[in-house]
Order: sequence, then structure tokens, then C-alpha cells
Amino acid sequence: MILALDVSTSCTGVAIQAYDGTLIATEAIDLRKIENIFDKAEEVKKVIKRLHSAYRFTNIFIEEPLSVMGRGMSTAHVLFLLSKFNGIVSWLCYDTIGIQPRYLKAMSARKSIGIKVEKGQNAKEVVFKFLLDTEPRFTVEYTPKGNPKHGTLDRADAVVIAKAGLLECQKPQS
Repeated sequence: MILALDVSTSCTGVAIQAYDGTLIATEAIDLRKIENIFDKAEEVKKVIKRLHSAYRFTNIFIEEPLSVMGRGMSTAHVLFLLSKFNGIVSWLCYDTIGIQPRYLKAMSARKSIGIKVEKGQNAKEVVFKFLLDTEPRFTVEYTPKGNPKHGTLDRADAVVIAKAGLLECQKPQS
């Protein structure tokens, strides 16, 4: 099994995928109400331990955090915080279950599984639509106003990382 994470300090997306390509489970770890970064990390750790005990994954893939600021995007402070949290979660994966995570850039992961995001398009929305069209096991709950519930897009990003991670696992080792 593969564990894939889309790490964020507000909501971390999780996907579990079998080596035959079957999407086994997804979930979103809502961290918005937890103030302290270490308490957020403890919450993610609990989920990772629970999932590992249920699914015994042997590979972990984590979406690499953004490293450059784009116009209208995150500030340097936010990028630093995300990078720090990503590092903490990476260490927790290694320390608690002994698996060293591998990192995938979001854009490369999307491209590897056939998702093309045109200039000006919202990547999260393109990914969401792609999964609705191609992944029958990706389920979505909606708010009363018809929007996907909080965490859905984070789960979708984790599924992309899981699918791209599977392709990485299938590459011949050099």
C-alpha cells in the first residue's frame, strides 16, 4: 500500500492506494482549530499511526512544498511555515513507522498521471474535475450551497500524489 500526503497546516489530505492502482481510502485531517504547530503535528501523527496499523503501507509520498512565491500567491512567511510543517510530518513518518517519505512536485505529479492545467486555470479545480471523471472511488460530500466540503480538494491532491507515487514505484530501480 501507498500512503500519500498533501501536507498543510490547515488541512492535510491523505490517500491510501494499493499497488494495483485501486484507491483504498482518502481522508482530510482538519487542523484549523489547532493553534500550535506541534499539536497539529501530533494530530497528523495519530492519523498516520492509525492508518498504518490498518493498511500497512510500505511507501510514503508527500507533495513537495512550494519553494517560490508567485504573484498573488503565498508570502515568504507562509511558505516557510508550510516547509517547516512538511519537514515535521516527514520526520514523524520516518520516526513512527520507519518509512522514509519520498517527495513529488505537484506539477510533475499531475503531469505524470495525465492532468494538464492550462495557464490561468485553477489547478485544484482541474484536479478535482479530473478525479470526478476518472476515479469512481473518489467520493465527494457537498455543503448545502453545493460546494465540496472542506478538505475535499486536499484529499484530491493527495490522490494525485498517490497515483504519481505508484508510477514512481513501478519505475525500474537504478
